[in-house]
Amino acid sequence: MKYKKPVSVLVVIHTPALEVLLLERTRHPGFWQSVTGSQEDDEPLLETARREVREETGVDVGAGEFIDWQMTNRYEIFAEWRYRYAPGVTQNTEHVFSLCLPERLDVTVAPDEHLAFRWLPWREAAAACFSWSNRDAILELPRRFVPHAGPGSSPQGSS
Repeated sequence: MKYKKPVSVLVVIHTPALEVLLLERTRHPGFWQSVTGSQEDDEPLLETARREVREETGVDVGAGEFIDWQMTNRYEIFAEWRYRYAPGVTQNTEHVFSLCLPERLDVTVAPDEHLAFRWLPWREAAAACFSWSNRDAILELPRRFVPHAGPGSSPQGSS
């Protein structure tokens, strides 16, 4: 068995109106979260974010659409998932990204990981998350996202 790296991404997918996409975990019905996933080998974290979004939602966008928040969270890996990591590994380092889509999309969830999806206003989405790091990232979203007005402009992130 190949062990997972204790390095992951959290990708908050949202619209310009700050509606946030949440996914319901297959193994824990009622547990809602943003896209998350572990880095594979020496994959750049931005590519991890792209791959995980594509695998978990079917949304395939260019690397330039993601905003790297340059923010990390460190947390204890839930005991039930530690078997996926090398013996003795108990902590994970999570890197936060966001992705603004022009509007809500119907996504295709990965059935082995997620049961359903829903779009919620950012405050409701934060309240629905089981993970503190996911909740905190969504609560930070209004400070991180600044749409640029004007013809031909597209929403951009700000740090």
